[in-house]
Amino acid sequence: MNAGRVGLYPGTFDPVTLGHLDIVQRAVKLVDHLVIGIANNPSKTQMFTLEERMEMIRRETARFSGNGAATITVETFDSLLIQFARKIGARMIIRGLRAVSDFEYEFQMVAMNQRLDPDIETVFLMADPRHQAIASRLVKEIASFGGDVSAFTTPTVAEVLKTRIAARQKKG
Repeated sequence: MNAGRVGLYPGTFDPVTLGHLDIVQRAVKLVDHLVIGIANNPSKTQMFTLEERMEMIRRETARFSGNGAATITVETFDSLLIQFARKIGARMIIRGLRAVSDFEYEFQMVAMNQRLDPDIETVFLMADPRHQAIASRLVKEIASFGGDVSAFTTPTVAEVLKTRIAARQKKG
């Protein structure tokens, strides 16, 4: 891929939250092309399939691309993050930080990634204070108990989440 500065924003995005969208909106100002990498981690149980998460993030991030901002593509990966970054030509991995606990984990990851490929930098973007408490895990938990998640994700994602939980509860 020859698109100038390529950045990678990895995550599971299950589901995509306003915190994720905040990081994407700011990341497109730093690179020429942003790849949103959706991790396929078989050891984690996801509420949404890879295809559903790809569709959600494509739909929700389309408005951030163009007009001088980076182009955006969404891809999946099931390899080491650094291997995927190399494959797509990313020189920068973009990570969002919400709290000190995020930093401790990310600090270890950066150290390992630096050992694996010192040419790929990790850039941290602090979450907007309005979104610091948002985690996909908590959004799913709130929704599963019938809580209102409209403050944490877009109306479209909130509706998809509500529908998915209702279908699961009907089955179970």
